[in-house]
Amino acid sequence: MSSALSRLSVNQETVRRLSLPELADGCAKAGVGQVGLWRAPVQEYGIERAGKLMKDAGLTVTSLCRGGFLTASDLAGRARALDDNRAAVDEAAGVGTDTLVLVSGGLPEGDKDLFGARERVADALSELAPYAGERGVRLAIEPLHPMFASDRCVVSTLSQALDLAERFPAEQVGVVVDAYHVWWDDQAPAQIARAGEGGRIHSFQLADWITPLPAGVLVGRGQLGDGSVDFRFFRRHVEATGFDGPIEVEIFNEELWARDGAEVIAEVAARYLEHAC
Repeated sequence: MSSALSRLSVNQETVRRLSLPELADGCAKAGVGQVGLWRAPVQEYGIERAGKLMKDAGLTVTSLCRGGFLTASDLAGRARALDDNRAAVDEAAGVGTDTLVLVSGGLPEGDKDLFGARERVADALSELAPYAGERGVRLAIEPLHPMFASDRCVVSTLSQALDLAERFPAEQVGVVVDAYHVWWDDQAPAQIARAGEGGRIHSFQLADWITPLPAGVLVGRGQLGDGSVDFRFFRRHVEATGFDGPIEVEIFNEELWARDGAEVIAEVAARYLEHAC
């Protein structure tokens, strides 16, 4: 692995059609030493088995996606979400990562109270944060672009994410700085600094913003360099806080998924060197 690629992590969803062994092999061939994993394929492969596979391949697991969806307003829904997130914490520990990414969840059907939904996230974190901390896992709240606020994530800015995270110890709860989701926000640099001062940058992710958005906007992320995001700008601000952790490329894109996964990993590495270093 070249020193220039030493911090690059390829998120599994970028090449979602690769099996875990294929992912490990593709990263090794491309000189990538870190990966971000997703729960469903890890569960299917086996938690401990997946962790061993990555370790034996010399790969560091930088994060597990995802926990969260904590906005249910009924007691049964809240209980199910807490149970699922405790399981996600255990899975993160089982595959050998210290970071579980949380997507907060959207508004329950018929609900229009964003503030109340965020408070329910905080209430759930009050139970999950100590549980995660006891297992050596950090919860990383990921703000998503406001277009996802209704159905997927009521936390839309780093400021909102930090308002939640700062209620808990930094070693238990922090944030994800995902350039794709916050590139539009003129407050992002100040909030990155705020996160860094508190030791709360638990994950740094890259994907490009491309237009026009596809009909399924969730899969509208672009390969690095194909869109509007200035990755060096975000890297400078993140690293100015002292952050020297992994830089994870997470792209949801059907055109990339249709291609040869090993080829995509190699392309991600090349684009990372070209646009983010």
